[in-house]
Order: sequence, then structure tokens, then C-alpha cells
Amino acid sequence: MTVATAFFCALLLQPVAAQTLYKSTMPDGRVVYGDKPAPGAANVEETRPDTSKGGFGGTTAREQEMLKDMEKARLQREGSQDKMQAAAQKLKDAEAALANGKEPLEGDRLGTAGGASRLSESYFERQRKLEEAVEKARRELDEARSGK
Repeated sequence: MTVATAFFCALLLQPVAAQTLYKSTMPDGRVVYGDKPAPGAANVEETRPDTSKGGFGGTTAREQEMLKDMEKARLQREGSQDKMQAAAQKLKDAEAALANGKEPLEGDRLGTAGGASRLSESYFERQRKLEEAVEKARRELDEARSGK
């Protein structure tokens, strides 16, 4: 924090000094308010506003209830956003696992009598499970988006 910023913050925290307010009544009956007496005023009254009760007043029961409702709604929105982000990440991870799982692992190929090879049932079972995981993650993301 710079010195200028600290000085500015210190000024903001100082209590506001009450400024003198002048109520000047002109000869024609008009009333003029200002920070100094109006020239030619027939009557001038000097007052200082009471600033001892600075800050905001208390909140009503209705305002407190509205604040609670707004806080509850904010927490629900944030929870929904967190749930949606987690579901999106889960889908991304499942899609990456599916893409990485396309390559056969050691033992996924079986030799044939003609010298060639074919993919084993365990390879296809692993692919099915990876695809199911992607579909499940998509459903969860859709549910999170719809707010269910």
C-alpha cells in the first residue's frame, strides 16, 4: 500500500466534522440555505447538523428477511455453479480417459491361427465402461445445468 493510499484511507475513516449551515431569510420572504449567510438577508439563523449518530440506522424486520433471502439465493447460485463446474470437469476427465483408452493395452490383442491378431473381449469391455462413464458424466452435467 502506498503512502498516498494509506493517507487517503485514513482521511476516509475520520469522522465528518459538522459544517455550519446558514438559513437566511431575505426581505421578500424567500429562504436561502447555504454554507455562509446570504448578503442582504433580513434574518440569519446558524445551525450545525447533529452528526453524532453517524452511520446507518437499524434495519427493519422486513429488510432483515430480504437480506436473508438474498443471502440464501446467493449461496444456492454459488452451489449450483460449483456443482456445474465439478460436473463439467468430470465430463472432461471421462472424455480424456475414453480418448486415452482407445489404444490397446498389453494383453488386449490375441493371436490368430493365420499369424494376425485381434482385439480381446477385455478391450471391448473397457471401451464400453469408458463410454458409459462419459454418458453418465454428460447426464450429470445436464442435470447440474437444469438445476435438478
